[in-house]
Amino acid sequence: MLKTIKIFSGRSNLSFAQKISLELSVPLCKAHLQTFSDGEISAQYDESIRGSDLFIIQSTNPPSDNLLELLILIDAAKRASASRITAVIPYYGYSRQDRKDKPRVAITAKLVADLISAAGAHRILTMDLHSHQIQGFFNIQVDHLYASNLLAKRFLEYGIENVAVASPDVGGVKLARAYARRLNAPLVIIDKRRPEPNKSEVMNVIGDVEGKNILITDDIIDTAGTIVNASIALKEKGAKQIFAACSHALVSGTAIDKLMESPIEVLITTDSVPRDNQNMQMLDVVSASPFFAEAIRRIYDDDSVSSLFDD
Repeated sequence: MLKTIKIFSGRSNLSFAQKISLELSVPLCKAHLQTFSDGEISAQYDESIRGSDLFIIQSTNPPSDNLLELLILIDAAKRASASRITAVIPYYGYSRQDRKDKPRVAITAKLVADLISAAGAHRILTMDLHSHQIQGFFNIQVDHLYASNLLAKRFLEYGIENVAVASPDVGGVKLARAYARRLNAPLVIIDKRRPEPNKSEVMNVIGDVEGKNILITDDIIDTAGTIVNASIALKEKGAKQIFAACSHALVSGTAIDKLMESPIEVLITTDSVPRDNQNMQMLDVVSASPFFAEAIRRIYDDDSVSSLFDD
């Protein structure tokens, strides 16, 4: 008997799921999601999913209801006898707490991995985890995509010459190197000290930026302090035009104002988190939906997806 593909979406980024549905020419199935007056979430699938190959699309960006909604959808699918449940998580929230770097702290990246596995997911499809070792936190299969494939291609369309790629901190060197390889550009590293969470202070710029156009790369931009400080430091060292690329633009708090006032001319990002309420002219959004749609197609067809993992 042929298995049936079913694609459902939570409410965190419905437009992203709709794009994937169009790419695959597979209708987006309906689930009844309800939030009671006290905040409790309820989920019910509106059709039979018994024996199906089920894909649930849901980013787990704040608020935490998005994560809880994903867990409830997975649990409902398990109890409705879906054959295989794949959690499609464009942005994997709580990933920045991925190690015990000080006493008495939680490792939330591992905690969320355990919750998703315990809920009943058989497989994870995600993009640009905050650190590669998070894949090892799961006891189920993880397919890990890289947005650098998409964002570097978009930057090449700008036709900018004399480019250098900058990592805003030592931890982002591997990601920056992936961009530098694609752009055939030299690598610049910014030595950064973070005195407390969500605050950063630039220390040194390692590499030649005088007269160069710079692309700063990062996986997540939240408060934008790191990338804005980096852009100011690069400008002070003689950089010309400054661009930025990130996989997940959360841009919380006053981040948009900081970016608009910074030397950064354009921020290239994906639609892994919704952009519905953000009016930001400097933002260039590249949809990752075709990328995810191809990965879903290959998973469903039991084809190799390894070529999509190139970082």
